[in-house]
Amino acid sequence: MKDVNSQKGKETMERFKMEAANEVGVNLKNGYNGDLTSREAGSIGGQMVKTICPEQQWNFTRNDVKRMKHKHDITLYAEMVV
Repeated sequence: MKDVNSQKGKETMERFKMEAANEVGVNLKNGYNGDLTSREAGSIGGQMVKTICPEQQWNFTRNDVKRMKHKHDITLYAEMVV
């Protein structure tokens, strides 16, 4: 059973890598890809990370309850790891 799950995981990861390469415009082939530049390989990995761990940003303004007509701009960043 372990070998079956391992093979499915490898196939899933390979499809994910191909999709990420397609999204960033890198021509990735099945098998050996030693002809890729570091930039191309890094862009594939970066796209995969962006998909798995998207960073979110929210901006809003908060009214100060102690001082009239004072506002605070707040930016929140959150990273969701799946």
